[in-house]
Amino acid sequence: MPTLYLVATPIGNLEDITLRALRLLGQVSLIAAEDTRTTRKLLNHYGIKARLTSYHEHNKRAKTPLILDALERGDVALVSEAGMPAVSDPGYDLVVAAVAAGVPVVPVPGPSAVVAALAVSGLP
Repeated sequence: MPTLYLVATPIGNLEDITLRALRLLGQVSLIAAEDTRTTRKLLNHYGIKARLTSYHEHNKRAKTPLILDALERGDVALVSEAGMPAVSDPGYDLVVAAVAAGVPVVPVPGPSAVVAALAVSGLP
């Protein structure tokens, strides 16, 4: 069954991405991106040729059914502009719709601003 992957992307440095994330971005049938310009830079940097569509606060109502339709034909990756999707972007709405449609949703962890800040804070 096709899967919706929530793929964490680099917060700043393009090299802060996992090998698993790169593999999946190259294999999915569609990437839904909060900011296609930022995502295109990442994909170009790694030579990934992928079908890309926008998915953001201003088009989520129109795009959610289209992405669910794409999930009937193959895996889809959701990426935010930086970091983990569905934390502070409309990815949450797509996750809810996918779960309601019976689509598996799988996180692909990556960089975390919170953990990085904690590590360098000096707190015990």
